Amino acid sequence: MSLFKARDWWSTVLGEKEEFDQGCLCLADVDNTGNGQDKVIVGSFMGYLRIFNPHPVKTGEGTQAEDLLLEVHLRDPILQVEVGKFVSGTEMLHLAVLHSRKLCVYSVSGTLGNVEHGNQYQIKLMYEHNLQRIACNMTYGSFGGVKGRDLICIQSMDGMLMVFEQESYAFGRFLPGSLLPGPLAYSSRTDSFITVSSCRQVESYKYQVLAFATDADKRQETEQQKLGSGKRLVVDWTLNIGEQALDICIVSFNQSASSVFVLGERNFFCLKDNGQIRFMKKLDCSPSCFLPYCSVSEGTINTLIGNHNNMLHIYQDVTLKWATQLPHVPVAVRVGCLQDLKGVIVTLSDDGHLQCSYLGTDPSLFQAPKVESRELNYDELDIELKELQKIIKDVNKSQGVWPMIEKEDDLKVSAMVSPNFDSVSQATDVEVGTDLVRSVTVKVTLQNRVALQKAKLSVYVQPPLVLTRDQFTFEFMDRNPDGIPRVIQCKFRLPLKLICLPGQPSKTASHKLTIDTNKSPVSLLSLFPGFANQSEDDQVNVMGFRFLGGSQVTLLASKTSQRYRIQSEQFEDLWLVTNELIIRLQEYFEKQGIKDFACSFSGSMPLQEYFELIDHHFELRINGEKLEELLSERAVQFRAIQRRLLTRFKDKTPAPLQHLDTLLDGTYKQVIALADAVEENQDNLFQSFTRLKSATRLVILLIGLWQKLSADQIAILEAAFLPLQQDTPELGWEETVDAAISHLLKTCLSKSSKEQALNLSSQLSMPKDTSRLKKHITLLCDRLAKGGRLCLSTDAAAPQTMVMPGGCTTIPESDLEERSVEQDSTELFTNHKHLIAETPIPEVSSLQGVSE
Repeated sequence: MSLFKARDWWSTVLGEKEEFDQGCLCLADVDNTGNGQDKVIVGSFMGYLRIFNPHPVKTGEGTQAEDLLLEVHLRDPILQVEVGKFVSGTEMLHLAVLHSRKLCVYSVSGTLGNVEHGNQYQIKLMYEHNLQRIACNMTYGSFGGVKGRDLICIQSMDGMLMVFEQESYAFGRFLPGSLLPGPLAYSSRTDSFITVSSCRQVESYKYQVLAFATDADKRQETEQQKLGSGKRLVVDWTLNIGEQALDICIVSFNQSASSVFVLGERNFFCLKDNGQIRFMKKLDCSPSCFLPYCSVSEGTINTLIGNHNNMLHIYQDVTLKWATQLPHVPVAVRVGCLQDLKGVIVTLSDDGHLQCSYLGTDPSLFQAPKVESRELNYDELDIELKELQKIIKDVNKSQGVWPMIEKEDDLKVSAMVSPNFDSVSQATDVEVGTDLVRSVTVKVTLQNRVALQKAKLSVYVQPPLVLTRDQFTFEFMDRNPDGIPRVIQCKFRLPLKLICLPGQPSKTASHKLTIDTNKSPVSLLSLFPGFANQSEDDQVNVMGFRFLGGSQVTLLASKTSQRYRIQSEQFEDLWLVTNELIIRLQEYFEKQGIKDFACSFSGSMPLQEYFELIDHHFELRINGEKLEELLSERAVQFRAIQRRLLTRFKDKTPAPLQHLDTLLDGTYKQVIALADAVEENQDNLFQSFTRLKSATRLVILLIGLWQKLSADQIAILEAAFLPLQQDTPELGWEETVDAAISHLLKTCLSKSSKEQALNLSSQLSMPKDTSRLKKHITLLCDRLAKGGRLCLSTDAAAPQTMVMPGGCTTIPESDLEERSVEQDSTELFTNHKHLIAETPIPEVSSLQGVSE
């Protein structure tokens, strides 16, 4: 940022919502007063032509009514304005206005006023040319060395140069290989036109070559007629600059030499007449306009360059001499003489901010006021610090980082799930195997009592469920007086039939769970009315479920005991049906007015099956890292072979390839195969992580039923076991869960100060194996079985005084301690085979009648 700002001498804003570009600004004595005072001429894309004569009473004041000499609406968009000797028979200056399909030349004159309103100005159309092609820009000069008049050359959008000798059309020529038009300028010293083609090279064409070349209007004639009508258009010289040009300016401050200045997108070039580079300057900021305006010392040229950082830089050749800050981004800059003030810088922005300024040396600095010094009272500071610490401690105990909105607050969010599925499924994949994927509409309602700002609604569902849209932004949001964004949550349940269909019950299964209740069993037909046909016996005690994709789950209800059994071939498939069963049982007994209903789990914790899913997920992560490392090696090898081949091809003396092409083809096939393997592994990893999350939720559910945990304790378990929504290469599920469980074991579940002194690693990294994680999960269940309780209060770090049966050892860190813990925990957590061999429910035989 510059220390100095451009000193505002006069400024105004043109119109409303008008647009301007670099050709819309011009400074000249357009009314031919002869006193050397320039007028500011501005044309807009809305068709307005304005002429200003700034004369502020006080420096920095805005525009006065008499500053605007003329304002005319020409209807057509104005692309460029120029002032020159465009009318034959006179050397007076006239105004040329370029429209997209028309070129108009006007005479600007003023009439002395007889009253206090001042002089009156008007324009008169001298002549106009209707263009057959859409114009892009124009330039003017004494083409061919004519004296006392200026000719005009217009470049069309398709690359045609049209030359007008004042009131008459001279000729038109197509530039060879033109694709998009570039900036155009005329050099009077070499009598040539200079432009930048779409090939990103500066090209120079002699006027004499253009005049005698083949006429553009005869391009459709035969080849013989072409040869007889003129010469072929050839370029004088070219220079490749490697970037598109924004503008071209040709200056000659002495008669000995002239320079061609080209402003690129990243660089600034100065060329000689023959196309050789005098110098170039790499710019730090993206430029928007430029103007070479004077030569202070012999052999140097000063240039103004504006950029998109609201800055105006002054360079002497390649040396930065001054930098000043503007209130806008300039798209056009000119230097002129206004009200006897020479060197006034006139800038124009794309939205119509017109400013006349000069370079000042009085910086605009802000000086902070002095603060009253007073002695510090340390006793009062200590009291205030203790009060703030108490407030922070109370807040941490009662709520999380983001304060939750109370029910009776300014914003309410409710969600309603449609009872029926969509008639036309909105799923991207309509079929999964032979099953149709259905969709359901969820209506989310936001109710606010006061005006809010910037509300963002996020909807999340667990994979493999997907949303058609998960983010909504509204222009209102509730913020409390402290400035902290407040959060409100709303949970909703989706229908089970969205991913589950009625299926055939199975007699046998590899994985079984038994849920105990304290009430008589309920008919499964009343709990799951959409998953069984109405039979004569309303006490349906067996029901089958089939997930999309083919997995089967069987639910059995005992007739004599208060038990329910869930069984399936896949361990992770048990969670959804088990969770849905418990929720529907609780809702059923609440409707009956029974409040003491409870569920429990008395079987062995199925940790072995859970560990198998953890090992499979971790194995896929290891495999993914190996594949990516191998892919990186093959990519490096592929690039090395490419470099070798390129060197051989560039060599002037041909040499044998020595089977490099065969090696390149083989490496390419390996890269493609490895990339496919990486994608396949990522898909498998995503599916494995989804299964692992389902199994994790099942384990959390069973631990809660087993130890009769409260809702807060279950929330702690969920935060520890399900910290991530998805795996990332930088942070995986295993190391995150291991760190969370280790923290619980050394805080609320610890029994000695030795465990609390253990330091956890501050950096999470991918472990070598899952043995440590499985050991900590087993130890967590062991501590809970012996009376440990989960909590997050600050007092939980203190050693617990409760007496636990059998004692509890510290977290093992050595192999000997690990073996002792594993031997100690085998009595409680047995192998998964124990689940299959558990005592059967008496009603298993009823499956025989249903299987038909």
